[in-house]
Amino acid sequence: MMWRSRTFTAGVFNNKIEIEERFLKNLPDWKAFDRIANNWISRVAWIGFYITFYIIFAPSAWWYLLLPIHITMVAFHGAVINWFAHKYGTINFKMKNTSRNLYPLDVFLLGEAYHNNHHKTPSAVNFGRHWFQVDLLYPVLLFMNWTHIIRINKINKHSNVELEPVIAD
Repeated sequence: MMWRSRTFTAGVFNNKIEIEERFLKNLPDWKAFDRIANNWISRVAWIGFYITFYIIFAPSAWWYLLLPIHITMVAFHGAVINWFAHKYGTINFKMKNTSRNLYPLDVFLLGEAYHNNHHKTPSAVNFGRHWFQVDLLYPVLLFMNWTHIIRINKINKHSNVELEPVIAD
């Protein structure tokens, strides 16, 4: 499943797969970041960063057993969301799919575990829909908007339930 996803995203990145217009709505275009993130040098650099971090901070050699998990955590992250969040959890919105919210895991997945909410409003900046659903990445995005790293089209100041803030292109 993850290899198929990787092949698909590579096809999109290389303009070999055409994307329907509805999926491009409010999608930010950050070409420099895309080039860096889709380069083997950046992947090797991240692996080097993890190894260096372990060399500096690991209190014993046993900690090095965690290196494969850290190196492959993006794939693990995708597997958790695309498997668990379609099998377990709660449903906020009735959809024509099996998406669910994984509340306890969201602290680790930065809003992605609100998968049912994501399927309901895929272009929302904040995937939390209730007072107890805290999307930890949302304040980061607000800060990036404030510093003009990204631009958010609209942010509802009163409630994130009624209106959906979206990232602009």
